Amino acid sequence: MLGAVQLGLLAACVVLFVPMGMAGWHLSRNKMLFFSCALFITLAVGVHLTPYFPSISAFLSASEVIISTPAILYHDSCVLLLHRVVYKDVRECDVDSNFDDNESVCKRSWDWIRNGEVDECEFQKLKKSDASDLLNGSWVVVAGDSQSRLMVVSLLELIMGSEGVEKVKGDLFKRHSDYSVMVEEIGMRLDFVWAPYVANLTQLTLRYKGSKDFPDILMMGAGLWDMLHVNNVTEFGVSLRVLRDNVLALLPVSSSLVADAGGGGVSEPKASHLLHLFWVGMPTLITSMLNTAEKKERMTTAVYSSYDNELAGSNLLRQSGGPLLKLDIGLLSEFCGPRCTSDGMHYDEVVYNTALQIMLNALLIESNQKPQ
Repeated sequence: MLGAVQLGLLAACVVLFVPMGMAGWHLSRNKMLFFSCALFITLAVGVHLTPYFPSISAFLSASEVIISTPAILYHDSCVLLLHRVVYKDVRECDVDSNFDDNESVCKRSWDWIRNGEVDECEFQKLKKSDASDLLNGSWVVVAGDSQSRLMVVSLLELIMGSEGVEKVKGDLFKRHSDYSVMVEEIGMRLDFVWAPYVANLTQLTLRYKGSKDFPDILMMGAGLWDMLHVNNVTEFGVSLRVLRDNVLALLPVSSSLVADAGGGGVSEPKASHLLHLFWVGMPTLITSMLNTAEKKERMTTAVYSSYDNELAGSNLLRQSGGPLLKLDIGLLSEFCGPRCTSDGMHYDEVVYNTALQIMLNALLIESNQKPQ
């Protein structure tokens, strides 16, 4: 992929050598001068108009960003094992008791599959105290559709408890609206941004880039609304790639030492703002349970698969060399099964609680911490 400098050199070569080649073909001097002037004017106008065409500008800037992007984080192999979980049925009255399949089941529980590899990673379900220590003083942004909003519910229930969440649910679940809360106890700011389309997420990243004020943790996800209201997988793929390029522009491009303004020497590196990025995946869709005819027609298994393939091929996810670690709601909801959903799209809290714990353990891995 060519950068802006390379394109400039290419344009200069065209202006210089094409007329010389035409002269070698014995064209008249007037024709050669006319062509040279026309070519020069066209290139000059193109250069000046490029900033007004976002797709071209994004193409040029993205090529430069990708070149200067640091190596992908999350080298720890334990990250690859975070989604190895299992669900089990439990009775509300006695969690540890065995029961027959004919008995009524009130809820489901989960845990990591305990084997050699997973045990070595020492994954733990963080309690309120551990999560509060980890997120103390943090700015957390969750952006997306209803799936992302359910991730907010899980996070708030862990930090504030069920009673605290009940007090804010009225504001949190206002239809298609943003929500913000400051958890004074730990100094954590939590913002939910209603952003049902990938283009909305791109606008959000551009806002952060322009203000140079970034959150500490950014969880985002989209796809369901696009599948239902647009249903164009090609456009979805293009929008994912534009988002990827703009997210890459948020990442630090250098960790080198900085000059000491006082003594003119070299000082310790400044503490760079490390942005933790996560993608909230789409849930498994059970078409027969979807609650409208339009959803059943447009949100089929085949369409879902094509959207998921576009996401995998966009290089947006860390799993494919991109910047965001996927919280695989699709996999987790599939593990939980049809009994965990009433509408084939929104699942019981256990699914989002699992995804939240996966996210928190990923933060622990990245920061080389362990819960107490």
